[in-house]
Amino acid sequence: MLFSPLTLGELELPNRLVMAPLTRLRAGEKGVPGPLLAEHYRQRASLGLIVSEGTYPAPVGQAYPGQPGIVTEEQVAGWKKVTDAVHAEGGRMFAQIMHGGRVSHSDITGGLPIVAPSAVAIDGVVRTPAGKQPYPVPHALTTDELPMVIQEFVNASLNAIEAGFDGVELHAANGYLLHEFLAPNSNVRTDSYGGSPENRARFVIETINAVVAAVGANRVGVRISPEHNVQGIAETDAADVRATYEVLVDSIAPLNLAYLSILHHEPTGELVQDLRTRFGGTFLVNTGFGVITTREEAVSLVAEGHADAVVVGRPAIANPDLARRWKESLPLNEPDASTFYADGATGYTDYPVYQG
Repeated sequence: MLFSPLTLGELELPNRLVMAPLTRLRAGEKGVPGPLLAEHYRQRASLGLIVSEGTYPAPVGQAYPGQPGIVTEEQVAGWKKVTDAVHAEGGRMFAQIMHGGRVSHSDITGGLPIVAPSAVAIDGVVRTPAGKQPYPVPHALTTDELPMVIQEFVNASLNAIEAGFDGVELHAANGYLLHEFLAPNSNVRTDSYGGSPENRARFVIETINAVVAAVGANRVGVRISPEHNVQGIAETDAADVRATYEVLVDSIAPLNLAYLSILHHEPTGELVQDLRTRFGGTFLVNTGFGVITTREEAVSLVAEGHADAVVVGRPAIANPDLARRWKESLPLNEPDASTFYADGATGYTDYPVYQG
């Protein structure tokens, strides 16, 4: 089943392997995808679907130096060359729209103040062009400012379609802005966007609806990571987690999105599978940062009906021809973690395809 076709939105995927959105920091100071990115993604076009690395929808949403954006004409033109290269190889590609929220620093955003649901800083340090610095206390977005942020997601999604992407994935996971609204420790608002699970889910639901209205539900996927407590997120109350994500999924299920992608350490567990039932549409799972997904696990997840497709990260980094290698049970290249966030082609476009 893992190597059988799957309908996703209006796309027909040749297999059920999805390349995870993987931050690689190779877009330079201006966030413009260049030939290196085009070659990297082109090489992996045999995967059922490619989801781009997290791409910022506005300068204030940039989380890392070297991260690509999809704001300026130059950035859109750069992405068009990437999608053209992927499509020329018969591939399919969604753009992940990722607003960093409080996971950033003004030295990264060009002096713009960092924004978040609440004025609560992450306890830790962030890598900036000037070196490691403490995460700043972010500006708490006012109710009047929220429509502007939603419009940034809409504009970025429209830019993605203009750039030739087959759709967009809205990043509501891993501690970035949309996730910050969902989590009770990063969202301590007292207005209609904070407090109860319904209120904390409200901004994410409004953002998804706005993007769907702009580009069509069949071109929109959503990524969530309940209980994935990274980058200052603390979703530790199981009852609250369940209530929050049930509200979110129940609210977006009628939209008939292209897919829902869940990153969770127990993809076969009750929480994830309950959310799958509630969503009712194409469902992707990813086992998380700490565990490398194996061929056996991916095969089992689809064969046993726990997911429609499996999102993989590090195996796709090191094996551009991963679909063939797993289908034919061929040996794999090992990923070199020291080059994940480096610069240049090493560890990016120089992993060999299988010879034989």
